[in-house]
Amino acid sequence: MNKQLITIQEVAKKLGVSLDTLRRWDKNGKLKSIRLTPTGHRQYNLDDIESLSENIFSIAKNWVTGENPKEPEDKFYCADSIRFQSRLTYLENDLRNLPNTEKDFSLIVAATGEIGNNSFDHNIGSWTDIRGIFFAYDINKRQIVLADRGQGIFKTLKRVKPSLSTDKDALITAFSEKISGRAPESRGNGLKFVRKIITQSDNNLSIYFQSGNAILNLKNGDLDLNITQSYFSINGCLAFINF
Repeated sequence: MNKQLITIQEVAKKLGVSLDTLRRWDKNGKLKSIRLTPTGHRQYNLDDIESLSENIFSIAKNWVTGENPKEPEDKFYCADSIRFQSRLTYLENDLRNLPNTEKDFSLIVAATGEIGNNSFDHNIGSWTDIRGIFFAYDINKRQIVLADRGQGIFKTLKRVKPSLSTDKDALITAFSEKISGRAPESRGNGLKFVRKIITQSDNNLSIYFQSGNAILNLKNGDLDLNITQSYFSINGCLAFINF
């Protein structure tokens, strides 16, 4: 059976990356293209791309770290908070009858909503390039991903806590310290609420949260914050929830 091939432009749209990124991946072997002639245009096997695109975390990570990003595919893109709230309702409905989430589905939605709302509340007029957020979930894999290309936790909190010097310090503050409820301080309080949901849930919830070069890995039952340094940095935030 012949493989169904798609253009590099179609792949860029599906994966939310730039054409230059795909050309670089082709050269370094990360995602090889198919050329019907030595000088022909790059094409890709649709099955390979669909398989890759099912990994919502990889798509979000590629988008939030891309040097020349485009708006994500429509099904992943919330340009404003109205769109996000609408899609959050779909998540709630999908979780409501999912086995083993009957007690916690509303808290999972609340944590997701807190992270997404923070992106909009604290980046108004300050988006670095693309406004809005990446928001996707996979019920079968029990995963939720959110990402934004905004200012990030460090810049948000340093306005009210000038002593902050690193992304790690900012995450510690955001997830552990009580801060004033006025914007932009409330972002920290929201993440403290997310921490409480993750660690005190009856189910095995966990979250990967990155801002700048600091990564927090937090799971049900954790008492301390496990923060490590990433080999790459992002301007905004990237959150990956497993439930």
